[in-house]
Amino acid sequence: MNRKRGNLWVAASLASVMLAMLGASFAAIPLYRVFCAVTGYGGTPQIGPAVSPGVTAGRITVRFNADVNPGLPWQFAPEQTKVELPLGEQQVAFYTASNEAATPVTGVALYNVTPDKAGRYFHKTACFCFNQQTLAPGQEMQFPVSFWVDPAIATDPSTADVHVITLSYTFFRTLADAAQTGALAKAGPHVGPYSGPPNGPVVTQ
Repeated sequence: MNRKRGNLWVAASLASVMLAMLGASFAAIPLYRVFCAVTGYGGTPQIGPAVSPGVTAGRITVRFNADVNPGLPWQFAPEQTKVELPLGEQQVAFYTASNEAATPVTGVALYNVTPDKAGRYFHKTACFCFNQQTLAPGQEMQFPVSFWVDPAIATDPSTADVHVITLSYTFFRTLADAAQTGALAKAGPHVGPYSGPPNGPVVTQ
């Protein structure tokens, strides 16, 4: 009788082990799939929000630069050094110029965007470039520029390393002066007449 009970116990133990192994084999399939999905092992596409290199969570930094041609007696500078903005969202930045001469002086601004490969994704919707601006002696004037960065910059392999764009403006006395320095040929495209605030640039004395 004891031998019979022993055999039954052994048989039951073996059956339990076999059932456990069978269950583990079925559980291993979804567990393996989860492992692959999380790690990318075996070529399985990883599931999650795609963030392009160079763009953190759909945002990018735009820096601002200002220069004045030596023939123009102006001070010219951006009011902010940089701004971080969401891709596709329109922003407004400001530059300020002042005339240090004792007579009225007229200037005209050109702009460019660096790196060059990011230029196609940088869109200005209104700015003060290519339009003549006249400042009275000692007058200070504020110039706004409206822009946005195309979200496609995050999916283009050639701009995957771009996380900072620099917008530079240079004021000259005339477009002829700009042409002589070669700046006119390198300038960004004209976006039409000034279309900022209804009353034009902000003027202060």
